Amino acid sequence: MPRSGPSPMPNELPHTIAMNNVLLPVLATLLVALAACGGADNAPPPAASAEQHAAETHTEPGHDPESRVELNAPQLAAAGIAIAAAGSAPIHETLSLYGAIEPNAERVLEVTARFPGVIRRVTKKIGDPVTPGETLALVESDESLQTYAVSAPLGGIVTARNANPGEQSGSRALFTVADLSTVWVELSLFPRDLARVRTGQRVRVKSSDGALSGEGVLVYVAPIGRSTQQSLSARVLLDNPQRNWAPGLYVSAEVVLGANVAPLAVRNSALQMQDGKVIVFVQHADGDFEARPLRLGRSDDEYSEVLDGLAAGERYASDNSFVLLSQQGAAGAEHGH
Repeated sequence: MPRSGPSPMPNELPHTIAMNNVLLPVLATLLVALAACGGADNAPPPAASAEQHAAETHTEPGHDPESRVELNAPQLAAAGIAIAAAGSAPIHETLSLYGAIEPNAERVLEVTARFPGVIRRVTKKIGDPVTPGETLALVESDESLQTYAVSAPLGGIVTARNANPGEQSGSRALFTVADLSTVWVELSLFPRDLARVRTGQRVRVKSSDGALSGEGVLVYVAPIGRSTQQSLSARVLLDNPQRNWAPGLYVSAEVVLGANVAPLAVRNSALQMQDGKVIVFVQHADGDFEARPLRLGRSDDEYSEVLDGLAAGERYASDNSFVLLSQQGAAGAEHGH
């Protein structure tokens, strides 16, 4: 190979050769000594047993540490991951029904004028909220020619208006006011299920898109069926303080028929699918999470019974566990590369 850098001048060659003759033996001796020392220090250690390796890596023999997911407390909080302890829980037997939201007819009133007369002024329109005693319209009596107020008999929403200035009030309903702080859920009940339901049972209600959920009480089961639909009507009283349950919405409902306690259960929100198996993420003492396959038994819309794969008292990710599944997948993909 050609040398890099300037070539020595002719008069420098003897000196260069002499220096090389001195340095080469010295460098060779140093290399041999370093190789001997390095060989002693860098020799591979004897193979450690599986138990020793497990102790050094804080894992059980045969466990792959790369299958674990590590998240610290701030990361858990940011992801909204909740932790629960596996234990006993009630598994409810339910009956699925469907229906629609209706106004609570006991809290809907029509408002008429006390005395016939000319409507002089209207102060409320459809959709306006009103308080008890608030003025809806002013009417001039035909007999006394005195003007009096037509007032709201209860608080709620104006759902109908049949009054305009200059019209005769007559005896018709001028306004309809509905208190929607509670609503009815009218459900269709098939005759075969009639013996399974009774008033007083709890009912879980969900909107058709799943965005709303609530719980009410079965307050009425019709004794007479509807011939056109071959079904009966079952009515649920549902609290509606935020007015989220709008009349006319279609809903699904689960009537709670009874409950049996499962010795060991987990929340359904904890369950994920991985390689065709149902898993939960179990939290170890060091804070790491491990995907654990489960064998399940009975279930309802909140809990699932655990038959195998988990012990009572073990802590698991009960909410937003999909974040851990995503983290595990990302770590696996990175390791694969």
